[in-house]
Amino acid sequence: MQIRDPWAAARSPSSAARARPLALAIWRALLGGAFAAGALLEPAVAAVAADAQPVAQAGQGEDAAIGIVTITAQSRTQAAQAVPIAMQLISADQIGKLAAPNLSAMNGYIPGLAVDAEQPTQPKYAMRGIGTSDFGIGTDSPVGVYVDGVYTGKTGGALMNFNDTQRVEVLKGPQGTLFGRNSAGGAISVITREPSQERAGEVHLRAGNHGLAYMDGLLNVPLNESMALRVTVVDQYSKGWLRDAATGEHLNGNSDWGTRATLRWNAPEQTKVLLSWEHEKLDQKARPAIGLVALPAAPGVPTVPVNPQAYLDPRTAPVYNDAIGNAEARDFDGVTLRVERPFGWGTFNSTTAYRHFKSRNLEDSDGTNRINTHLDTINYESNGSWQQEFKLSGKTALVDWVGGASFFYENAHQTSQIDMNTDTLDTVFNNLAGMPVYTLLDGAAQQFGIPAKFFGNSWQESMINRGQSKAYALFADTIWHVAPKTNLTAGVRLTHDDKRFSWYSPNRAAPGLDATLAALNAQGFFPGLVQAGALTPDQLQQVMGALTQNIEFNNPSAATAAVSAHKGWTDVSPRVVLDYKLTPAVMVYGSVTKGYQAGGFNALAVAGKYEPETIWNYEAGVKSYFREQHLLVNASLFHYKFSNLQSLSLIGNTGSAIPSYQVSSSNQVATGLDAEARWQATRDLRLTFSSEYINQKYQHFVTGDGVDLSDQPVGAPLWSAAAGVDYTWRNAFGGTVNLSAQHAYTGATRCNADALQGACLRTPAFTVGAARQHSDLRLGWEADSGNWGVALFVNNVFDKRYVNRIDNTSAGIMGTPFATVSEPRRIGVELRASL
Repeated sequence: MQIRDPWAAARSPSSAARARPLALAIWRALLGGAFAAGALLEPAVAAVAADAQPVAQAGQGEDAAIGIVTITAQSRTQAAQAVPIAMQLISADQIGKLAAPNLSAMNGYIPGLAVDAEQPTQPKYAMRGIGTSDFGIGTDSPVGVYVDGVYTGKTGGALMNFNDTQRVEVLKGPQGTLFGRNSAGGAISVITREPSQERAGEVHLRAGNHGLAYMDGLLNVPLNESMALRVTVVDQYSKGWLRDAATGEHLNGNSDWGTRATLRWNAPEQTKVLLSWEHEKLDQKARPAIGLVALPAAPGVPTVPVNPQAYLDPRTAPVYNDAIGNAEARDFDGVTLRVERPFGWGTFNSTTAYRHFKSRNLEDSDGTNRINTHLDTINYESNGSWQQEFKLSGKTALVDWVGGASFFYENAHQTSQIDMNTDTLDTVFNNLAGMPVYTLLDGAAQQFGIPAKFFGNSWQESMINRGQSKAYALFADTIWHVAPKTNLTAGVRLTHDDKRFSWYSPNRAAPGLDATLAALNAQGFFPGLVQAGALTPDQLQQVMGALTQNIEFNNPSAATAAVSAHKGWTDVSPRVVLDYKLTPAVMVYGSVTKGYQAGGFNALAVAGKYEPETIWNYEAGVKSYFREQHLLVNASLFHYKFSNLQSLSLIGNTGSAIPSYQVSSSNQVATGLDAEARWQATRDLRLTFSSEYINQKYQHFVTGDGVDLSDQPVGAPLWSAAAGVDYTWRNAFGGTVNLSAQHAYTGATRCNADALQGACLRTPAFTVGAARQHSDLRLGWEADSGNWGVALFVNNVFDKRYVNRIDNTSAGIMGTPFATVSEPRRIGVELRASL
């Protein structure tokens, strides 16, 4: 049987050349082998077999439909409603109905969680207002992302497509006692499906506007009575919904594919062994920069300072990008070995994982296509990590307990680079000092009759970082059943972190300019300027410094050799939780939890260090499920104090000509409320609602530019909420019809006095930081056999468009601020078939 790429005919020749040789070879071989052996793949089932997925047994019918399931949030299998943690669960059904390729597509539907995927190799997570936008390898994110218990890191491996995902557990508040690595603000736990002893095969195809072409498929094959193999493939492509106004080139597209192969062995002594390998490759254009100022006729440049009241509306403005080698790419590989061995008194678990990725993100940072305002920024990263966790767990009539040890090692390399040219530098010098150095020198050379090429020469600067991290931890967590209705949970984690870091910023690379300077020096040009009285000796020295020394990464201490640093930290993080069952349907709880994140280093500031982050979180909540009414209602009131939270801020006062993003530390406090309700009103009608209120402020914080933000809001909206309705018509057209409608509301950004960050602005044309609304709709039909189905989906039904943010990196030096905007409406169709 020949398996063909379902999208090959629909793509252009260039996109069709994006071959998936390894994934499709595996896919063909396994399918072909299964059929050649005479195996008839049975219809795929919604849940995998009982021996593979005990989680799926937790709830059936109406209870399961509203999320009455068991989870592993506390390193033990428990009913979600019995876990005294504020959380929200995302099911595979919800992921499918939203046509969500990854977590960023769930934005708004999980109040309190924000995922910024404008740059998928440098994603940003925030939970309850706690997050960081820093992309440097010297810092970590306070929101930890884990796939099957394995920490994914902060950058290149932290956001990948959903691939055979069973559910996602979003745990709010510090989770360090059990999850450990960098979950001071919360944890996102992604659980994938395991192989089962039932043959199954399934494929989903989606096509939509803006050139959307999506495919995911799975094949589950039992190899013998004790072994099974599960292989999945995901491929996502779109041309993009923006076009370059000058070249017509498509922008903001997607091109990403991945595969996973998991082998399960039911070994002797009831031991379960899972070995998995996953690979993902992303290769697409970087996010476009939409210029906000009208460009004068060439070779004119925008004026400085800029006037925000005259900004163009980026939702309708022409887009001009001239990034040389425009690309965002990533190659990721991961291998995980999990072993579970039960004993009479408990269970032993071992998780061993290796992750490696290389990424490149080269993007336009001026929003123009003019040579005299050209600025590209590039991030190169290579990262390898190894993790090992041993865990013992057990339970008696008196106590449920878990304890273990973990080790984490990471070796990371990063190069932060800026690419511009001498035309750009002439504009910068003129705007900053009223002295267009290259224009003046070019004019002088012409007067002396000396041919010289001062313009059109490239200029490149780099900051090269290397970081090595080791983390050791011991942890224990115990649930004491102190009374029939009362549990006391006590946990603690002892962590030691050890980090080494280095900075190296070699002198700028400008070969064309160096050749010009060498030729002029050979002819005595520069001494001649002094002799002619055009420059004093001191002025000549300044000019030569501007021509030969770094403009952005200009720390002399790291120019000839790397500057190194080494630091270690030790922390003890406890948690105490008391829960009490008021009735069999209602549980109340209170908790005190400490979160910790190791200190680190500022990748762009030589020798810049920061101390660990800590958070104390106080929470009181209620969890209830009224079985007869099929109604779930949960709520949680929280208050936290976060010390030394690291964030990335644009700093104008850095000593260099170009403003740069630097890591800064602040103390923050917040009080808030999480709430959710799910009601299975009838067998066919389900209603859901969730919301979060948070009042988050700086306790004390003065920015690098001297702006005092103490007692001002951090930016998190006061309110966010989501609601949904799901209705099913049975026995319709030989199958079942389902309608799902979802709506999300995110309140306005709470602005403060730090306008340089571009999160808040009101102009005659648009507003940055306004409240947002987003609606998704899906109408699907599935055959009674369950073997196939079709659906129509619409994302962003009302075509709401918003300005995400303004980037002011080049605003003060070239008058070229730029913006990014949210996606327009997407309409598509879906086909699902089981083999």
